[in-house]
Amino acid sequence: QVPLVESGGGLVHTGGSLRLSCTASGRTFMPSTMGWFRQVPGKERELAAAIGWSGSSTYYADSVKGRFTISRDNAKNTVYLQMNSLKPEDTAVYYCAAKLLGAIHTTASEYAYWGQGTQVTVSS
Repeated sequence: QVPLVESGGGLVHTGGSLRLSCTASGRTFMPSTMGWFRQVPGKERELAAAIGWSGSSTYYADSVKGRFTISRDNAKNTVYLQMNSLKPEDTAVYYCAAKLLGAIHTTASEYAYWGQGTQVTVSS
């Protein structure tokens, strides 16, 4: 199992910004897709944003379009999520996820590798 280590969560006020980072260890680990899911208690994990290997393919949930930007640095095996104009409804545990093969999927079960999660709290 390849560990995915997340950082960057925290508490911000409405309208603030946060940047999440996720680094995968292992030189031979080259996932086709990396993404950020988020989950609130009592709800299923939802894909907020994902990015393909080259960076040319991206996915954003409608709720974050125009506010979140996902990027990746393959040399560092790292994916980033820049979150701007944060809203209280963005409050969730954010999980980094990766899949080795294939295109971007919005379903959590398609991703074999997961981080431990980082809490993002947006106060009103």
